[in-house]
Amino acid sequence: MATRPVVFGAAYSVYVRAVRLALHEKGVDYDHVEVDVFGPGGPPAEHLQRHPFGRIPAFEHDGLRLYESSAIERYIDAAFDGPPLQPPEPRAQARMNQAQSMLDSYCYPTLVWEVFAERVRAPVRLGRAPDEARIAAALPRAETCLRALTDIGRDGPWLAGPTLTLADLHAAPMFIYFRMAPEGAAMIARYPRIATWLDAMLARPSVAATRSPLEYPRRQPAVEPRPNMTATRSPPE
Repeated sequence: MATRPVVFGAAYSVYVRAVRLALHEKGVDYDHVEVDVFGPGGPPAEHLQRHPFGRIPAFEHDGLRLYESSAIERYIDAAFDGPPLQPPEPRAQARMNQAQSMLDSYCYPTLVWEVFAERVRAPVRLGRAPDEARIAAALPRAETCLRALTDIGRDGPWLAGPTLTLADLHAAPMFIYFRMAPEGAAMIARYPRIATWLDAMLARPSVAATRSPLEYPRRQPAVEPRPNMTATRSPPE
């Protein structure tokens, strides 16, 4: 009998959560091992054996070791029983792949690093004011992300068409963080398809089961950002 899969990485990581979401959606029992790659001394030595670049997540199952969340998610979908998370039709699968690539290349750096990390995490983690200039510069890029995802998901209600796919699981953790920033909540509200999609994701048991320790108890109100202040950058989450 195959061993239980193991996910290595911090629960707050959007990519660790995306992998865990895939496991929950497939109904797979798994173990989650917390790994802090940002602690003193950097990634633990044993983690570098799993991931030579010292990032998260890493994954093990029945003698197989994987890293890179998209590769892990596709393996989970192929290796385990449960509802399919990749569309069989080539065009829909291409849309899913396009959405995931876009999320990694453009959306994650903007929505999470530049907006969420500055507006929400900097005051809590570093005890400093957000970098208002950095947030302001990021918002047009965030708007492009939401427009592009709205276009990809035009055949919805999910991001890649009529059924839930890995694209939805990849995107949800990023948008949950983005909406915690007042600017993010206000922007999502201007894109009804994205807002409806995110509400549908938040209602899924898999999302509740993988709740990030950084999430607030309830959605933050859309309030005006603080006056411009000079501040140093915080590391991404």
